[in-house]
Amino acid sequence: MLALIVSNGLSIGGLPPFYKPMREELVGLGAVDPSRAESFIAIAANITFIMSGVSSLVGGWLLMRFRIRPVMMVGCLLLGAGVVLQSQATTALMVYASRFLMGSSLGFVGVAPCVVLVSEWFRERRGTALGIALTGTSLGGSIVSLLAAPLIANYGWRPAMLVLSGLVWLVLVPVVLILVRSPENTSDATDESYTSDSQLDGLTLGQALRTPLFWAFGAAAMLIFYPIFVILQQFILYVQTPRIGLSAESAAFGQSALFAIGVGGKYLAGWLSDKLKAVNVMVMFAALMFAASLILLDLTPSNALWFLLPFAIGYGGTWVMLQRLASELFGRREIGKILGAITLIEVVGASIGGLITGRLADQHGGDYTVAFYGVTIAAGLALIATGAVNRLSRNYVQ
Repeated sequence: MLALIVSNGLSIGGLPPFYKPMREELVGLGAVDPSRAESFIAIAANITFIMSGVSSLVGGWLLMRFRIRPVMMVGCLLLGAGVVLQSQATTALMVYASRFLMGSSLGFVGVAPCVVLVSEWFRERRGTALGIALTGTSLGGSIVSLLAAPLIANYGWRPAMLVLSGLVWLVLVPVVLILVRSPENTSDATDESYTSDSQLDGLTLGQALRTPLFWAFGAAAMLIFYPIFVILQQFILYVQTPRIGLSAESAAFGQSALFAIGVGGKYLAGWLSDKLKAVNVMVMFAALMFAASLILLDLTPSNALWFLLPFAIGYGGTWVMLQRLASELFGRREIGKILGAITLIEVVGASIGGLITGRLADQHGGDYTVAFYGVTIAAGLALIATGAVNRLSRNYVQ
Protein backbone atom coordinates (compact mmCIF):
# COMPACT_ATOMS: atom_id res chain seq x y z
CA MET A 1 0.00 0.00 0.00
CA LEU A 2 2.82 2.41 0.81
CA ALA A 3 4.47 1.60 -2.51
CA LEU A 4 1.25 2.48 -4.34
CA ILE A 5 0.74 5.67 -2.34
CA VAL A 6 4.09 7.01 -3.53
CA SER A 7 4.31 5.53 -7.03
CA ASN A 8 0.78 6.35 -8.17
CA GLY A 9 0.61 9.56 -6.17
CA LEU A 10 3.68 11.02 -7.87
CA SER A 11 3.16 9.63 -11.36
CA ILE A 12 -0.62 9.90 -11.84
CA GLY A 13 -2.99 10.90 -9.04
CA GLY A 14 -1.10 13.79 -7.45
CA LEU A 15 0.05 15.54 -10.63
CA PRO A 16 -3.12 17.41 -11.78
CA PRO A 17 -2.55 20.35 -9.36
CA PHE A 18 0.71 20.96 -11.25
CA TYR A 19 -0.92 21.05 -14.68
CA LYS A 20 -2.25 24.61 -14.76
CA PRO A 21 0.89 26.42 -13.46
CA MET A 22 3.17 24.21 -15.57
CA ARG A 23 1.07 24.78 -18.68
CA GLU A 24 0.95 28.53 -18.13
CA GLU A 25 4.71 28.80 -17.59
CA LEU A 26 5.62 26.72 -20.64
CA VAL A 27 3.15 28.64 -22.79
CA GLY A 28 4.74 31.87 -21.50
CA LEU A 29 8.21 30.56 -22.38
CA GLY A 30 7.03 29.74 -25.91
CA ALA A 31 7.68 26.03 -25.37
CA VAL A 32 4.01 25.14 -25.90
CA ASP A 33 1.63 26.53 -28.54
CA PRO A 34 -1.31 28.22 -26.73
CA SER A 35 -3.77 26.64 -29.20
CA ARG A 36 -2.45 23.19 -28.23
CA ALA A 37 -2.12 23.72 -24.48
CA GLU A 38 -4.87 21.29 -23.46
CA SER A 39 -3.57 18.64 -25.85
CA PHE A 40 -0.07 19.10 -24.38
CA ILE A 41 -1.39 18.16 -20.94
CA ALA A 42 -3.32 15.21 -22.38
CA ILE A 43 -0.30 13.92 -24.31
CA ALA A 44 1.96 14.14 -21.25
CA ALA A 45 -0.55 12.18 -19.16
CA ASN A 46 -1.04 9.67 -21.97
CA ILE A 47 2.68 8.98 -22.15
CA THR A 48 2.58 7.99 -18.49
CA PHE A 49 -0.30 5.61 -19.02
CA ILE A 50 1.07 4.13 -22.24
CA MET A 51 4.44 3.42 -20.66
CA SER A 52 2.79 1.95 -17.58
CA GLY A 53 1.12 -0.57 -19.89
CA VAL A 54 4.24 -1.35 -21.91
CA SER A 55 6.41 -1.64 -18.82
CA SER A 56 3.81 -3.84 -17.13
CA LEU A 57 4.37 -6.42 -19.86
CA VAL A 58 8.12 -6.24 -19.24
CA GLY A 59 7.62 -6.26 -15.48
CA GLY A 60 5.29 -9.24 -15.69
CA TRP A 61 7.94 -11.18 -17.61
CA LEU A 62 10.64 -10.20 -15.10
CA LEU A 63 8.48 -11.22 -12.15
CA MET A 64 8.39 -14.76 -13.53
CA ARG A 65 12.21 -14.89 -13.51
CA PHE A 66 13.52 -12.67 -10.71
CA ARG A 67 12.69 -11.86 -7.10
CA ILE A 68 10.18 -9.07 -6.70
CA ARG A 69 12.36 -6.77 -4.55
CA PRO A 70 15.02 -5.92 -7.21
CA VAL A 71 12.27 -5.47 -9.80
CA MET A 72 10.56 -2.93 -7.54
CA MET A 73 13.86 -1.14 -6.87
CA VAL A 74 14.23 -0.53 -10.62
CA GLY A 75 10.82 1.11 -10.48
CA CYS A 76 11.92 3.35 -7.60
CA LEU A 77 14.92 4.65 -9.56
CA LEU A 78 12.85 5.32 -12.69
CA LEU A 79 10.18 7.17 -10.72
CA GLY A 80 12.59 9.33 -8.74
CA ALA A 81 14.53 10.29 -11.87
CA GLY A 82 11.32 11.16 -13.71
CA VAL A 83 9.98 13.44 -10.97
CA VAL A 84 13.30 15.30 -10.65
CA LEU A 85 13.53 15.73 -14.44
CA GLN A 86 10.01 17.15 -14.66
CA SER A 87 10.78 19.68 -11.93
CA GLN A 88 13.54 21.05 -14.21
CA ALA A 89 11.64 20.87 -17.51
CA THR A 90 11.76 23.95 -19.75
CA THR A 91 10.47 22.32 -22.96
CA ALA A 92 7.60 20.06 -23.88
CA LEU A 93 10.11 17.36 -24.84
CA MET A 94 11.61 17.38 -21.33
CA VAL A 95 8.12 16.99 -19.85
CA TYR A 96 7.43 14.08 -22.18
CA ALA A 97 10.75 12.45 -21.28
CA SER A 98 10.00 12.77 -17.57
CA ARG A 99 6.57 11.22 -18.03
CA PHE A 100 8.19 8.40 -20.02
CA LEU A 101 10.34 7.56 -17.00
CA MET A 102 7.48 7.94 -14.52
CA GLY A 103 5.16 5.75 -16.57
CA SER A 104 7.86 3.13 -17.04
CA SER A 105 8.31 2.92 -13.27
CA LEU A 106 4.74 1.71 -12.78
CA GLY A 107 5.40 -1.62 -14.48
CA PHE A 108 8.00 -2.37 -11.80
CA VAL A 109 6.65 -0.75 -8.62
CA GLY A 110 3.01 -0.03 -9.50
CA VAL A 111 -0.22 -1.98 -9.46
CA ALA A 112 0.74 -5.18 -11.31
CA PRO A 113 3.74 -6.15 -9.12
CA CYS A 114 1.83 -5.20 -5.95
CA VAL A 115 -1.15 -7.34 -7.01
CA VAL A 116 1.20 -10.25 -7.68
CA LEU A 117 2.85 -9.76 -4.26
CA VAL A 118 -0.46 -9.62 -2.38
CA SER A 119 -1.86 -12.58 -4.34
CA GLU A 120 1.20 -14.62 -3.34
CA TRP A 121 0.77 -13.85 0.37
CA PHE A 122 -3.00 -14.17 0.73
CA ARG A 123 -5.25 -17.05 -0.22
CA GLU A 124 -8.29 -16.58 1.99
CA ARG A 125 -9.94 -13.14 1.97
CA ARG A 126 -7.79 -12.19 -1.00
CA GLY A 127 -10.39 -9.63 -2.10
CA THR A 128 -10.16 -7.77 1.19
CA ALA A 129 -6.36 -7.90 1.12
CA LEU A 130 -6.25 -6.53 -2.42
CA GLY A 131 -8.84 -3.88 -1.54
CA ILE A 132 -6.71 -2.65 1.35
CA ALA A 133 -3.47 -2.65 -0.65
CA LEU A 134 -5.00 -0.97 -3.70
CA THR A 135 -6.40 1.89 -1.62
CA GLY A 136 -2.80 3.10 -1.86
CA THR A 137 -3.46 4.42 -5.36
CA SER A 138 -6.32 6.61 -4.10
CA LEU A 139 -4.52 7.62 -0.92
CA GLY A 140 -1.52 8.62 -3.03
CA GLY A 141 -3.60 10.93 -5.20
CA SER A 142 -5.29 12.44 -2.17
CA ILE A 143 -2.13 12.91 -0.08
CA VAL A 144 0.08 14.23 -2.86
CA SER A 145 -2.64 16.63 -4.07
CA LEU A 146 -3.07 18.04 -0.56
CA LEU A 147 0.70 18.40 -0.13
CA ALA A 148 1.19 19.90 -3.58
CA ALA A 149 -1.42 22.68 -3.43
CA PRO A 150 0.14 24.75 -0.59
CA LEU A 151 3.69 24.04 -1.80
CA ILE A 152 2.81 25.31 -5.28
CA ALA A 153 1.03 28.38 -3.87
CA ASN A 154 3.95 29.32 -1.61
CA TYR A 155 7.01 28.25 -3.57
CA GLY A 156 6.00 27.56 -7.18
CA TRP A 157 5.45 24.30 -8.99
CA ARG A 158 9.13 23.49 -9.62
CA PRO A 159 10.33 23.57 -5.98
CA ALA A 160 7.10 21.82 -4.95
CA MET A 161 7.76 18.92 -7.31
CA LEU A 162 11.40 18.68 -6.25
CA VAL A 163 10.38 18.52 -2.59
CA LEU A 164 7.82 15.81 -3.31
CA SER A 165 10.46 13.72 -5.08
CA GLY A 166 11.79 13.09 -1.56
CA LEU A 167 8.88 10.70 -1.09
CA VAL A 168 10.67 8.32 -3.44
CA TRP A 169 14.08 8.46 -1.78
CA LEU A 170 12.95 8.76 1.85
CA VAL A 171 9.78 6.61 1.86
CA LEU A 172 9.48 4.31 -1.14
CA VAL A 173 13.06 3.01 -1.31
CA PRO A 174 13.22 2.08 2.42
CA VAL A 175 9.75 0.44 2.23
CA VAL A 176 10.83 -1.78 -0.67
CA LEU A 177 14.19 -2.66 0.82
CA ILE A 178 12.90 -3.46 4.31
CA LEU A 179 9.41 -4.89 3.83
CA VAL A 180 9.15 -6.58 0.43
CA ARG A 181 9.73 -10.33 0.29
CA SER A 182 8.09 -13.42 -1.16
CA PRO A 183 6.37 -15.88 1.21
CA GLU A 184 8.11 -18.97 -0.16
CA ASN A 185 11.39 -17.56 1.15
CA THR A 186 10.16 -17.08 4.73
CA SER A 187 8.86 -19.09 7.64
CA ASP A 188 5.41 -17.76 6.78
CA ALA A 189 5.16 -20.20 3.89
CA THR A 190 2.86 -22.79 5.44
CA ASP A 191 2.48 -25.11 2.45
CA GLU A 192 5.45 -26.86 0.85
CA SER A 193 3.55 -27.07 -2.41
CA TYR A 194 2.84 -23.34 -2.46
CA THR A 195 5.26 -22.44 -5.23
CA SER A 196 4.18 -25.19 -7.59
CA ASP A 197 0.51 -24.47 -6.93
CA SER A 198 0.90 -20.75 -7.67
CA GLN A 199 2.77 -21.51 -10.87
CA LEU A 200 0.57 -24.29 -12.26
CA ASP A 201 -3.05 -23.33 -11.63
CA GLY A 202 -4.84 -21.44 -14.37
CA LEU A 203 -4.03 -20.43 -17.95
CA THR A 204 -0.91 -19.20 -19.66
CA LEU A 205 -1.11 -15.82 -21.36
CA GLY A 206 -1.29 -17.53 -24.74
CA GLN A 207 -4.19 -19.70 -23.62
CA ALA A 208 -6.00 -16.72 -22.11
CA LEU A 209 -5.65 -14.76 -25.36
CA ARG A 210 -7.57 -17.51 -27.18
CA THR A 211 -10.66 -17.19 -24.98
CA PRO A 212 -13.62 -14.87 -25.70
CA LEU A 213 -13.64 -14.03 -21.99
CA PHE A 214 -10.20 -12.40 -22.16
CA TRP A 215 -11.28 -10.04 -24.93
CA ALA A 216 -14.58 -9.23 -23.24
CA PHE A 217 -12.61 -8.55 -20.06
CA GLY A 218 -10.16 -6.42 -22.02
CA ALA A 219 -12.98 -4.42 -23.60
CA ALA A 220 -14.47 -3.79 -20.15
CA ALA A 221 -11.07 -2.69 -18.82
CA MET A 222 -10.51 -0.33 -21.76
CA LEU A 223 -13.95 1.26 -21.45
CA ILE A 224 -13.69 1.58 -17.67
CA PHE A 225 -10.35 3.35 -17.92
CA TYR A 226 -11.59 5.94 -20.43
CA PRO A 227 -13.73 7.73 -17.79
CA ILE A 228 -11.34 6.95 -14.94
CA PHE A 229 -8.38 8.55 -16.72
CA VAL A 230 -10.29 11.61 -17.93
CA ILE A 231 -11.77 12.33 -14.51
CA LEU A 232 -8.50 11.77 -12.63
CA GLN A 233 -6.39 13.83 -15.01
CA GLN A 234 -8.60 16.47 -16.66
CA PHE A 235 -11.58 17.09 -14.39
CA ILE A 236 -9.45 19.48 -12.31
CA LEU A 237 -8.93 21.59 -15.46
CA TYR A 238 -12.63 21.45 -16.36
CA VAL A 239 -13.82 22.82 -13.03
CA GLN A 240 -11.37 25.75 -13.29
CA THR A 241 -12.77 26.91 -16.66
CA PRO A 242 -14.94 30.06 -16.64
CA ARG A 243 -18.10 27.97 -17.10
CA ILE A 244 -17.63 26.18 -13.73
CA GLY A 245 -15.35 28.74 -12.10
CA LEU A 246 -13.80 26.90 -9.15
CA SER A 247 -10.60 28.32 -7.69
CA ALA A 248 -7.31 26.42 -7.89
CA GLU A 249 -7.56 25.61 -4.17
CA SER A 250 -11.14 24.29 -4.47
CA ALA A 251 -10.20 22.27 -7.53
CA ALA A 252 -7.24 20.74 -5.68
CA PHE A 253 -9.53 19.93 -2.76
CA GLY A 254 -11.96 18.25 -5.14
CA GLN A 255 -9.11 16.27 -6.67
CA SER A 256 -8.03 15.14 -3.22
CA ALA A 257 -11.63 14.28 -2.27
CA LEU A 258 -11.97 12.18 -5.42
CA PHE A 259 -9.09 9.97 -4.34
CA ALA A 260 -10.08 9.94 -0.68
CA ILE A 261 -13.60 8.74 -1.49
CA GLY A 262 -12.12 6.23 -3.92
CA VAL A 263 -10.38 4.60 -0.94
CA GLY A 264 -13.79 3.66 0.44
CA GLY A 265 -14.91 2.32 -2.94
CA LYS A 266 -11.84 0.12 -3.26
CA TYR A 267 -12.08 -1.31 0.24
CA LEU A 268 -15.84 -1.81 -0.05
CA ALA A 269 -15.50 -3.65 -3.35
CA GLY A 270 -12.74 -5.88 -1.99
CA TRP A 271 -14.79 -6.72 1.09
CA LEU A 272 -17.96 -7.40 -0.93
CA SER A 273 -16.08 -9.64 -3.34
CA ASP A 274 -15.29 -11.97 -0.43
CA LYS A 275 -19.02 -12.15 0.35
CA LEU A 276 -20.55 -12.10 -3.14
CA LYS A 277 -19.47 -13.26 -6.57
CA ALA A 278 -16.68 -10.90 -7.62
CA VAL A 279 -17.90 -10.43 -11.19
CA ASN A 280 -21.32 -9.37 -9.87
CA VAL A 281 -19.64 -6.81 -7.64
CA MET A 282 -17.85 -5.34 -10.67
CA VAL A 283 -21.16 -4.93 -12.50
CA MET A 284 -22.66 -3.18 -9.47
CA PHE A 285 -19.86 -0.64 -9.25
CA ALA A 286 -19.80 -0.09 -13.02
CA ALA A 287 -23.50 0.76 -12.80
CA LEU A 288 -22.81 3.28 -10.04
CA MET A 289 -20.03 4.90 -12.10
CA PHE A 290 -22.36 5.24 -15.09
CA ALA A 291 -25.16 6.71 -12.98
CA ALA A 292 -22.77 9.33 -11.59
CA SER A 293 -21.49 10.20 -15.07
CA LEU A 294 -24.99 11.31 -16.08
CA ILE A 295 -24.41 14.44 -13.97
CA LEU A 296 -21.77 15.47 -16.51
CA LEU A 297 -24.52 16.06 -19.07
CA ASP A 298 -25.45 19.20 -17.11
CA LEU A 299 -22.48 20.00 -14.89
CA THR A 300 -22.81 23.20 -12.86
CA PRO A 301 -20.77 24.83 -10.08
CA SER A 302 -23.31 23.57 -7.53
CA ASN A 303 -23.16 19.90 -8.55
CA ALA A 304 -19.55 19.63 -9.74
CA LEU A 305 -18.18 18.38 -6.45
CA TRP A 306 -21.28 16.30 -5.65
CA PHE A 307 -20.61 14.31 -8.81
CA LEU A 308 -17.37 13.08 -7.24
CA LEU A 309 -18.97 11.05 -4.43
CA PRO A 310 -20.75 8.31 -6.41
CA PHE A 311 -18.23 8.39 -9.24
CA ALA A 312 -15.27 7.92 -6.89
CA ILE A 313 -16.92 4.95 -5.19
CA GLY A 314 -17.84 3.45 -8.56
CA TYR A 315 -14.43 3.86 -10.16
CA GLY A 316 -12.64 2.58 -7.06
CA GLY A 317 -14.77 -0.54 -6.96
CA THR A 318 -14.54 -1.42 -10.65
CA TRP A 319 -10.79 -0.85 -10.63
CA VAL A 320 -10.19 -3.23 -7.73
CA MET A 321 -12.42 -5.87 -9.31
CA LEU A 322 -10.43 -5.73 -12.55
CA GLN A 323 -7.30 -6.62 -10.59
CA ARG A 324 -8.94 -9.39 -8.56
CA LEU A 325 -10.80 -10.96 -11.48
CA ALA A 326 -7.67 -11.19 -13.61
CA SER A 327 -6.34 -13.88 -11.27
CA GLU A 328 -9.75 -15.36 -10.40
CA LEU A 329 -10.84 -15.85 -14.00
CA PHE A 330 -7.51 -16.87 -15.52
CA GLY A 331 -5.63 -18.28 -12.53
CA ARG A 332 -2.18 -17.44 -11.14
CA ARG A 333 -0.04 -19.55 -13.45
CA GLU A 334 1.11 -16.50 -15.42
CA ILE A 335 -0.72 -13.78 -13.54
CA GLY A 336 2.16 -11.30 -13.95
CA LYS A 337 2.01 -11.59 -17.74
CA ILE A 338 -1.80 -11.53 -17.85
CA LEU A 339 -1.96 -8.44 -15.61
CA GLY A 340 0.62 -6.79 -17.85
CA ALA A 341 -1.50 -7.49 -20.93
CA ILE A 342 -4.65 -6.22 -19.21
CA THR A 343 -2.80 -3.09 -18.07
CA LEU A 344 -1.71 -2.41 -21.65
CA ILE A 345 -5.34 -2.67 -22.79
CA GLU A 346 -6.40 -0.35 -19.97
CA VAL A 347 -3.94 2.32 -21.05
CA VAL A 348 -5.25 2.13 -24.61
CA GLY A 349 -8.65 3.13 -23.27
CA ALA A 350 -7.11 5.79 -21.05
CA SER A 351 -5.07 7.22 -23.92
CA ILE A 352 -8.04 7.36 -26.26
CA GLY A 353 -10.06 9.13 -23.58
CA GLY A 354 -7.34 11.64 -22.78
CA LEU A 355 -6.60 12.50 -26.41
CA ILE A 356 -10.27 12.86 -27.39
CA THR A 357 -10.97 15.02 -24.34
CA GLY A 358 -7.94 17.27 -24.89
CA ARG A 359 -8.61 17.67 -28.61
CA LEU A 360 -12.30 18.53 -28.13
CA ALA A 361 -11.41 21.03 -25.39
CA ASP A 362 -8.92 22.75 -27.74
CA GLN A 363 -11.55 22.87 -30.49
CA HIS A 364 -13.96 24.61 -28.10
CA GLY A 365 -11.50 27.21 -26.85
CA GLY A 366 -10.58 25.38 -23.64
CA ASP A 367 -14.20 24.51 -22.72
CA TYR A 368 -14.49 20.86 -21.63
CA THR A 369 -18.31 20.61 -21.68
CA VAL A 370 -18.66 18.66 -24.94
CA ALA A 371 -15.47 16.71 -24.29
CA PHE A 372 -16.86 15.30 -21.05
CA TYR A 373 -19.95 13.91 -22.76
CA GLY A 374 -17.57 11.18 -23.90
CA VAL A 375 -17.11 10.12 -20.28
CA THR A 376 -20.82 9.36 -19.96
CA ILE A 377 -20.86 7.42 -23.21
CA ALA A 378 -17.79 5.36 -22.26
CA ALA A 379 -19.19 4.62 -18.78
CA GLY A 380 -22.42 3.34 -20.33
CA LEU A 381 -20.50 1.07 -22.71
CA ALA A 382 -18.35 -0.13 -19.79
CA LEU A 383 -21.49 -1.23 -17.96
CA ILE A 384 -22.56 -3.26 -21.00
CA ALA A 385 -19.09 -4.82 -21.28
CA THR A 386 -19.03 -5.86 -17.61
CA GLY A 387 -22.39 -7.54 -18.17
CA ALA A 388 -20.82 -9.53 -21.02
CA VAL A 389 -17.94 -10.55 -18.74
CA ASN A 390 -20.45 -11.67 -16.13
CA ARG A 391 -22.19 -13.90 -18.64
CA LEU A 392 -19.04 -15.39 -20.18
CA SER A 393 -17.29 -15.93 -16.84
CA ARG A 394 -19.64 -18.71 -15.74
CA ASN A 395 -17.58 -21.32 -17.57
CA TYR A 396 -14.11 -19.92 -16.84
CA VAL A 397 -13.70 -19.37 -13.09
CA GLN A 398 -10.49 -21.12 -11.95
